[in-house]
Amino acid sequence: MRSTTSRPVFRRFVGAAAVGVALAATSGCTVPPDAVAGISVTADGHLLGVMVVCGHQIDGATLYVDNDDVNKEVTVGSWTADHPLTPGLATWTLDSPAAGWRATRSLAPLTAKTTYALYGWTKDNSWSANSISFTLADRNRLTPGKVRYDNISDNGDESAITVSIADFKAKACQNM
Repeated sequence: MRSTTSRPVFRRFVGAAAVGVALAATSGCTVPPDAVAGISVTADGHLLGVMVVCGHQIDGATLYVDNDDVNKEVTVGSWTADHPLTPGLATWTLDSPAAGWRATRSLAPLTAKTTYALYGWTKDNSWSANSISFTLADRNRLTPGKVRYDNISDNGDESAITVSIADFKAKACQNM
């Protein structure tokens, strides 16, 4: 029995399928963001992680030394939420146990002239949080009730800004 599909049509189909596979194989392996991480401080000066989840969930957060060389990134703290964070705002102290959080790696001492980054993740790598990079000098300029985070403008430019917690909660997800 002969096929009713012509060779040129079949070749185009196979070619299109090959292109699709190639694009999928070479596309970036980044985890899509659906949350925004920020930092703040408590009234007594303790560093706070601040996370606003925009639509799905986040399971935890990691603080690492921010470095252009991925092989030189060092984790300095990691936390897992007792229950997945769902849309809304979450805060937790980074240097001591916080209700609803478990330190999977206790916070190491932070040092001057080092840039750190805090980001959020899910256990299955389905979602992430846009990270915030900061130094101790940045942290020292924070006051309770203020959050430093990377704002993404309508044209995709990123810049660290400091806003009230209420503004962070209301506006951080707008340009996701």
